[in-house]
Amino acid sequence: MKQVTVIVPATTANLGAGFDCIGAALTVYNQFTFTSVETNTDLKIVVTGEEAARVSQDQDNLLYQSFTKLYQKIDRPIPKVEIEIKLGVPLARGLGSSATAIVGGLVGANQLAGNPLSTTEVMELAIEMEGHPDNVVPALLGNCQLSVGETGNWQICEIPWHQEIVPVVAIPDFELSTEEARLVLPTTISRSDAIFNISRLGLLLRGLETNRSDWLSAALADKLHQPYRQSLIHGYQQVQAAAIASGAYGMVISGAGPTLLALTNPQQARSVVSAMMEAWQEQGINSKVMILQLDTTGAKVI
Repeated sequence: MKQVTVIVPATTANLGAGFDCIGAALTVYNQFTFTSVETNTDLKIVVTGEEAARVSQDQDNLLYQSFTKLYQKIDRPIPKVEIEIKLGVPLARGLGSSATAIVGGLVGANQLAGNPLSTTEVMELAIEMEGHPDNVVPALLGNCQLSVGETGNWQICEIPWHQEIVPVVAIPDFELSTEEARLVLPTTISRSDAIFNISRLGLLLRGLETNRSDWLSAALADKLHQPYRQSLIHGYQQVQAAAIASGAYGMVISGAGPTLLALTNPQQARSVVSAMMEAWQEQGINSKVMILQLDTTGAKVI
């Protein structure tokens, strides 16, 4: 195979109480094309999309790093490639842009190499590179996924997602680095906070499966990360209040933020979009708010 294109979905991680273990794939995508070349020229990376100028075109590009990682894993020479990147997933906004690069590079390299690694082996390599599974697993597999375990012993459980549950993402025009969002988290938590999250994680799983709005409203609460990260997202309280008043079951921080994710039903989705956008506008913040769906395919090879 001389050329392969990999399409990888955005992801939203945590879903409130599922901190660092739950993630869902969404219908926004990055597309990566790898073309094997015979020349001795330097690496060529072409990037298109709204934030193309911010993506490295050198060997430190995360997509290329993951591409080379797979060849190192299988102990083969790294082939010369030209790479084309079409961006659809916003950078540094809590929608798994780095996970798309890691998964895209690994899947593309595996395809060009003749698929020497299984999907599970690719997944484990992706988790190793990302450091945690919540984004890379749904980016690779699609759907909503619960990841439990540790290196070499991951248990992956697909979480049923009721077709009437609509994800609405509100993406502000400012960024928040994952590192910054990690620094505000406490190093220890109380027993009561741990129980709070354990109970709501169980309710979240059942709420996603059944579309019980009262269960989801309670289940989207969290005490491990969201109370500490809210202060980093200007207008959080106002956007949350507007989303719920317009018919959302609840609202959470997508990944480390600053994107905010509301869950609602098809009938209220457009009202939720307008309310979240207007609430941020009143705070002087422009945003892009979209009605999405759960991606059920994950990384797709063309």
